[in-house]
Amino acid sequence: MRVEVIAIGDELLIGQTINTNASWMGQLLATNGGTVQYATVVQDTEEAILDAVDHALNRVDVVLMTGGLGPTKDDITKHTLCKYFETSLAINEEVLARITHFFEIRGREMLEVNRQQAALPIGSTTLLNDQGTASGMWFEKDGKILVSMPGVPYEMKHLMVDKVLPKLKERFEMKAMYHRTLHLQGIGESFLAEKISDIEDRIHADGIGLAYLPSPGIVRLRLTSNKEVEKERKIEQYLKELEARLPKHAFGREEDQLSGVVGSLLKRKGMTLGCVESCTAGALSSEVVSIPGASAYFMGSIVSYSNALKANFVGVPMDFIENHGAVSEEVVKSMAANGRQLLGVDYCLSISGVAGPDGGSEEKPVGTVWIGLASANKLIAKRFLFGDQRDRNIRMSVLAALNMLRCDLLEIKM
Repeated sequence: MRVEVIAIGDELLIGQTINTNASWMGQLLATNGGTVQYATVVQDTEEAILDAVDHALNRVDVVLMTGGLGPTKDDITKHTLCKYFETSLAINEEVLARITHFFEIRGREMLEVNRQQAALPIGSTTLLNDQGTASGMWFEKDGKILVSMPGVPYEMKHLMVDKVLPKLKERFEMKAMYHRTLHLQGIGESFLAEKISDIEDRIHADGIGLAYLPSPGIVRLRLTSNKEVEKERKIEQYLKELEARLPKHAFGREEDQLSGVVGSLLKRKGMTLGCVESCTAGALSSEVVSIPGASAYFMGSIVSYSNALKANFVGVPMDFIENHGAVSEEVVKSMAANGRQLLGVDYCLSISGVAGPDGGSEEKPVGTVWIGLASANKLIAKRFLFGDQRDRNIRMSVLAALNMLRCDLLEIKM
């Protein structure tokens, strides 16, 4: 089953909103035997929508469309689809009753524009939306299918899972695929490929796909096969082999986040964490507390951006800063050790670096970052050289610090 996803909305084209719907649908279909061959984003205009639909239905079996179904005048998808499929709108009494109830139980006035959301194309199949007032619409023409859904992510997901996917499975032979993903931190894609070259050869020989999915500080390895018991068993064996070979880097699978993995380890060991940050300015602490329940192990942080605050509040000796610079092993060790005492925690992570784009030197170019870790029996620091992009440097510093702590908690030699 070949699929094209069409997302409608000027906000997507100007970058105001990220098109997460397309990626989510791609994942859902991939695990259920569908293949998204194209993803298109178009303006909320009749001309753009008609052109996109015409091209899509000429090259795929199924078109999944999101957006342009709200109560406002600039949402024209229904009218445009009526023109394409040569039909007209009529009030669907069941949908109207549901919309009326939707407003009644919320104590809100229902306007005419809301009533018009019950006007649906004659000849299409209505997909009732239990999460909102805009219904989904299923069209068929010359053996091809077009499904129009709201752009609101939770409404679209509800319709896809409960209504659209079951109907597609009735129409197409969809052989489910099996995907498993391993997450690694602190290792580049090319170096990783070299380290696991022999395993990769065996993976491919077993008819299993392997994809490298890099992002700043993280590489995901995705293994894919047909959904068969024997292939699933082999994938699990390969994942365990990869984890055993790369213990410093492999931190989780599927939806795992490094901050969540670290948090679970701290909670399991009954230990607490604090941070003293300079160039990351609280980004590390923010990442830690993005995990629900972080208050069980995270006590707080100090953002000591200036040298004066490092010295006067954190207690870093000024001669360390003058003789070695704020971005140095000596300073981050002092930040971590003193921060541990000030915050009253078992572990303290510290970061100081040149995030950029300015401030670098020949000795310490932009992207130079020192990360310190202090515990009751350990005080270590490690130097990293990331790159010349500020946001990436901050993100990679946060991940590197968390992975240092993960390795220490698991007694993995860095």
